[in-house]
Amino acid sequence: MCKKTSRDFFAIICTFVTKRYIIFNMTKQKYIALVDCDSFFVSCEQKRDTTLKGKPVCVLSNNDGCVISRSKEAKKMGVRMGEPYFMAKKEHPKAIYITADHEYYSIVSTQVMSILKDFSPYVQVYSVDEAFVDLTGLTKLYKKNYRELAIYLREKILQDADIPVSIGVSSTKTLSKLASDKSKKSSSGVYLIGKQKIHKELEKTKIEEVWGIGRRLTNSLKRYGILTAEELIKKTDKWFESTIGIHGIEMRHELLGEMVSEVTNAEKPPKSIQNTRAFGIFTSDFNFIKNELNRHIHTSCRKLRSYNTKCSAIGVMLRTKDFRVFYTKKELLAPVDFELEISNIAIKLLEEIFDPNILYRSTGVFLEKIGEAGSEQLSLYLDAEETEKKAKLAKCFDKLESKFGKNIIKTGFTNK
Repeated sequence: MCKKTSRDFFAIICTFVTKRYIIFNMTKQKYIALVDCDSFFVSCEQKRDTTLKGKPVCVLSNNDGCVISRSKEAKKMGVRMGEPYFMAKKEHPKAIYITADHEYYSIVSTQVMSILKDFSPYVQVYSVDEAFVDLTGLTKLYKKNYRELAIYLREKILQDADIPVSIGVSSTKTLSKLASDKSKKSSSGVYLIGKQKIHKELEKTKIEEVWGIGRRLTNSLKRYGILTAEELIKKTDKWFESTIGIHGIEMRHELLGEMVSEVTNAEKPPKSIQNTRAFGIFTSDFNFIKNELNRHIHTSCRKLRSYNTKCSAIGVMLRTKDFRVFYTKKELLAPVDFELEISNIAIKLLEEIFDPNILYRSTGVFLEKIGEAGSEQLSLYLDAEETEKKAKLAKCFDKLESKFGKNIIKTGFTNK
């Protein structure tokens, strides 16, 4: 069999298997909720400082470059998402601007996700502020219908975590995402798309509002005269397969209310981990910058280990007062997940790009080429005893922080 014929045969088999998988899953009726935290970063800041509630609050990116989260009051004031800080401050001086604290937001996110996991056995964390929750069968347990379940869950999160959320409920992830978007405009913060409402909802849904359809695909579909989600689902599987591919077939069935993608508890490890934050002051103090970099390394390593992964490449960034960025990176012979090992390499990289005559506003670490711990190729020159000691020490760090809070351990810090 020639290579081309072999590839064609493999493609046919993959398409057949995928279609069979879609048809198999479509027979299962599910009720899925998408829980989306409202203006999450702002909500976290209002949770930390309750005097901020009801005020025009904006959270800025780590380097205070632009607005990345706004309260309802800030939106009404006219502050735009992604607006540069210097412009927003000039146009809306009465708004309150806060530098993002992603470490704190991660703690709050964990709290919210824990509430969801206590509520349902199947929770798929989609992002720091979103999660899919399988509500199937919970009506009997909680003695509530699905609308009442969503309202109850929303009130519980607000009461226990002090974070407002919007909840969309439907029979598939794609439809629950659409319902979640509509729930933000609902007075109850909850929106359901049942079987009888699907076509009516799709008729008034623009294709660019469908989850998974980006700008390029939107433009492509519009060239076919497809403007709404309802017009989209009228196309056949064969048309989707030839025009968009298997992803298009899955999208069509999800929009029709036929579940393709189940809610799964499995969390995929990140492809890379980065941690940066503005200093709050402009500085050329190397020890100060080194301390901040070590803080980022510790946070990143903790996340790396939480997924049982290691990294094989380390990058270090410095951003100057006038927003120039200096970056360097090193690939490792053996993957690592321990702060002290990464810090030794990162500080040397920092020295390469640091200039004492320049004022800096932020630094950051980037951990890349992430893979599962234990899957790496063993080295003949590896000190097994030393590696075991480092692993035990890292576990000790994590246990202490789980019990007493983050940053209870400070690694490699100077007193200067």
